[in-house]
Amino acid sequence: NGDMMRECQCIGPYLVPNRLEVIEKSNDPTGDKGKMVFGNMPRDGGNLFLTPDEAKQLSKTYYKKYVRRFVGSEELINGKQRYVLWIEELENLEAVKDPLIEKKLELVKENRQKSDAESTREFSKKPYRFVQIAGCAENAVIVVPRVSSEHREFLPVDYLTNEFIIGDRNFALYDAPLWNMAVIASRMHLVWIGTVCVRMRTDFSYSNTLGWNTFPLPKLTEQNKKDLNRCAENILIEREKHFPATIAELYKPQDMPANLKNAHENNDETLERIFIGRRFKNDTERLEKMLDLYSQQKALGQS
Repeated sequence: NGDMMRECQCIGPYLVPNRLEVIEKSNDPTGDKGKMVFGNMPRDGGNLFLTPDEAKQLSKTYYKKYVRRFVGSEELINGKQRYVLWIEELENLEAVKDPLIEKKLELVKENRQKSDAESTREFSKKPYRFVQIAGCAENAVIVVPRVSSEHREFLPVDYLTNEFIIGDRNFALYDAPLWNMAVIASRMHLVWIGTVCVRMRTDFSYSNTLGWNTFPLPKLTEQNKKDLNRCAENILIEREKHFPATIAELYKPQDMPANLKNAHENNDETLERIFIGRRFKNDTERLEKMLDLYSQQKALGQS
């Protein structure tokens, strides 16, 4: 804070005055936050994926229902379009009647049979599906990349329909209330992640057990949740006005569209007022309050 000096008795591991807390991983989210899980892992040698031409070819047939949009971190942040085959177990025998799908699944089978991992070889018997499936949305999914640049003012996060399959380079909250997105998109959460999670070089390395599950929130009223829902909706609406701009383009440092920046400012004000009834003065004050709340909740057995 410029020329300001502050006396303190100790400085803890997060370089916050007079705070010695160490955040511990948790398998369950505190409060009313949604459950955040890893995205899905194909281990298919790339053979469940479709080129745009292949996706277009299948989209003109009965078999279009097996074509889904795939979202890894590159797709989420940079807007790349990828397509993947997504076939449920009971649909397997029907799906392979299409020659293209049959060929793709045969290649998946061969690839998995050559794997050094016994668990992957075992899945050569089920070439139509991903090896690890953490979830799939009934309605919608909130998506956060596992690694993202520290240079953005806000963490990249998006809200997608159930048409999208989330890859394992992301974390996902399936069918969680929209206000969860408002929390992830906040300055408060960026400060928390930047403090308690490990770094990948200089980038943020997000963690569900260390970053999301531990993130301390005051007890939210139904009105608080409605207000945060509206904030998240406004962020999405303002992004949509710049379609087809990507998250990478919209969140360039010093180059965010004013309307989107204002939507985030409103989101920050709404969340920070829930915490202390006003905006925080700086990140140190934000972190002090969050560590205080974390310790209180932990003492009460809420984390």
